[in-house]
Amino acid sequence: MKIIACMSGTSLDGLDLALCEFDNSKTNYSYKILEFKTFEYSTEWKKRLGNSQNLSGLELCFLDKDFGSLTAQYILEFIKAKQISKVDYIASHGHTIFHQPEKNLSLQIGNAIQIASITQIPTINDFRSLDVSLGGQGAPLVPIGDHLLFSEYDYCVNLGGFSNISFEEKGKRLAFDIAPTNLALNYYSKKMGFDFDKNGELGKKGEINKKLLSKLNQIEYYKKSFPKSLGKEWLDSQFIPLIPSSMLYEDVLRTLYEHIGEQIGKILSKTNTKTLLSGGGAFNSFLVDRIQAYSNSNIFIPENNIINFKEALIFGFLGYLKINNKINVLSSVTGASRNSCSGVITYP
Repeated sequence: MKIIACMSGTSLDGLDLALCEFDNSKTNYSYKILEFKTFEYSTEWKKRLGNSQNLSGLELCFLDKDFGSLTAQYILEFIKAKQISKVDYIASHGHTIFHQPEKNLSLQIGNAIQIASITQIPTINDFRSLDVSLGGQGAPLVPIGDHLLFSEYDYCVNLGGFSNISFEEKGKRLAFDIAPTNLALNYYSKKMGFDFDKNGELGKKGEINKKLLSKLNQIEYYKKSFPKSLGKEWLDSQFIPLIPSSMLYEDVLRTLYEHIGEQIGKILSKTNTKTLLSGGGAFNSFLVDRIQAYSNSNIFIPENNIINFKEALIFGFLGYLKINNKINVLSSVTGASRNSCSGVITYP
């Protein structure tokens, strides 16, 4: 089965599209990423998505519709450019606007009716709502893919807007968000006139502020037991306010690198283990260095298409499992009352 998977992350890099092929005719699930492309958002779309939490209900409805249309247009461009002859389904994560599982709310926009009607391809979306309604965090959802597609690794760590981890313990898959990562690093890089901090070059120029580092490491979230997850609202209200506005931005970045490295590294404490790093942060050599400095695990950086498109691939896999009526969200990870087969299928 061939599925175009769509992923839009909180860091607003763009829309990742991956044509994935899935098969379970043998004993294990197998996958191939056949084609892939990231469509960068225009300045206007970055502003619209970045301001989405401040919209009225009507404005948010229009944004949902328009983002669905944009997603569909990118998919049609992708199909044409890559000369793709067959697509069975589209699996779209959408773009997260609100994530407040403690209030039974997680909202991703990108109207599936728009996507299905414009592309004329059945579309699966809304992968989080059912789990949230069952008392779960609605996140993280990637661990089912880590479990079934990347089982040779002891830990799978994604370095996206937030970093998250997935691993097996006592026969159970466990996972949780670790700490703000690219979202926090990009926030301060932009204040210095850069979209992101390539290889940590900006942060390397700064000095660690030990007082701030101690304050960040004592954040209450890190003491909570999992399941647990983070959202942009938490970053804006709980994390950023801890950082003095008077600090030099390079010092803030240097301190953030140490903080992120420590929070991720201390979880990777077991020796003779293998850790797969993916997500945009895996390209940041300084960030990887700080993680390795605090970790006892052997860190592996995969090929670029896995770094960039692993999340999209796994949302395609969630769609594949949904179509086949298989469990695709694990309660051991999200804290829901039961496992579920999540997602909504919309036919054109």
